[in-house]
Amino acid sequence: MDQTAGTTTAPIRGQDTLHPDGQYSALAKLFHWVTVPLMFLALATGLTIRFMKDDAKMSFYALHESTGLIILAIAVARLAWRGMSRPPALPDHIPPAMRAAASGVHHALYAALILQPLLGFFTTNAYGFPMRGATAFLGFIDLPKFMEANETLAVALHWAHSLIGWALPFLLAAHIGGAIYHHALRRDGTLLRML
Repeated sequence: MDQTAGTTTAPIRGQDTLHPDGQYSALAKLFHWVTVPLMFLALATGLTIRFMKDDAKMSFYALHESTGLIILAIAVARLAWRGMSRPPALPDHIPPAMRAAASGVHHALYAALILQPLLGFFTTNAYGFPMRGATAFLGFIDLPKFMEANETLAVALHWAHSLIGWALPFLLAAHIGGAIYHHALRRDGTLLRML
């Protein structure tokens, strides 16, 4: 503890010479860095499915939906771990406006990581294409059918899924841009907390 100027400061979790502002736990870092390529794979397949020939389309759906459900499972695990192992607080040198922006982007990303796969899963079920056979989870695990085909519901779910899908690149750009800004321009330890 620091007794400078008569104040007592609690130690920052994971603080060392490389991580002056503390750091996330090893498991939190693993969850984060495993999610990154999965998100790019889900976005890439989601944006290109409509352009695939019919004979390849089902394989892309299986890959896209399987990736989405893996992201969902990781997001739930991340939130559970975050509840048990709190990350280090943002350091005092981060201005309130940046704190608010970071919090907003993080909350929106977590919401998207959970809602987007659920919307996609229920959309395909509502269209009458549960994850079975050619579109089975990971290509070989048939999942239960949750509903009968319902075109009206399917269209509404598809729109919601598409809106979040188009919002995700902007959220990711804000998140990545913020990390680069902190590291390259502010030269603080914000990015290092996740490395």
